[in-house]
Amino acid sequence: MRKLALITLLGLASPALAADLNTQTELGTTTEQVRSNLTTMGYDVRKVEMEDGKIEVYFVKDGKMGEAYVSPQTGKITKLKTK
Repeated sequence: MRKLALITLLGLASPALAADLNTQTELGTTTEQVRSNLTTMGYDVRKVEMEDGKIEVYFVKDGKMGEAYVSPQTGKITKLKTK
């Protein structure tokens, strides 16, 4: 619960796309947790799926798109791309 509160606080503190996301950000270990946490942070999650053993998620915030890969073991972002 503390983790979710911290993620929510980070989402409210920074409106810029992916400014509140980095490789230390924990989003969850399941596709449902990743979707829920990003939505709570203000992201519009377009697609979440498992790919090559990672959770792949596509999202939009402030009209800009991004893609992240999340480790299902740690829940942390392993790769982050913004467009």
